[in-house]
Amino acid sequence: MTNEIKNILCIEDEPEMIDLIRIILNRHGFDVRGADGGREGLEMVNENPPDLVLLDLMMPDIDGWEVYQQIKADEKTKKIPIIIITAKAQNVDKVLGLHIAKVDDYISKPFSPKDLLASVQKVLGLELTAL
Repeated sequence: MTNEIKNILCIEDEPEMIDLIRIILNRHGFDVRGADGGREGLEMVNENPPDLVLLDLMMPDIDGWEVYQQIKADEKTKKIPIIIITAKAQNVDKVLGLHIAKVDDYISKPFSPKDLLASVQKVLGLELTAL
């Protein structure tokens, strides 16, 4: 991994999930910030664009797909890679995400720390490291 610390924004309405992701990724040198839902996430993306967004789909304030569309519609933020992390694990949801919406990756909850780290490293173009 390069010496440059990658900033990751986790947009998720469950604080425990943000904490879990932060613990897993902080161990590998990533700086993880959390946003409690879509509205706060969009504000944080616009104020300080991260290197990567981890995005939940099912949130009470703004649906994750709406957040995704707003990020991709803005010239300033459209190149930020997005990994969907969701309990919506049906094949149709994964196909929609990866092939129609063109998200960078799609992880189903529950996930293993190894799968999360591998996805983040792959999407950021970093050398894969073991847990």
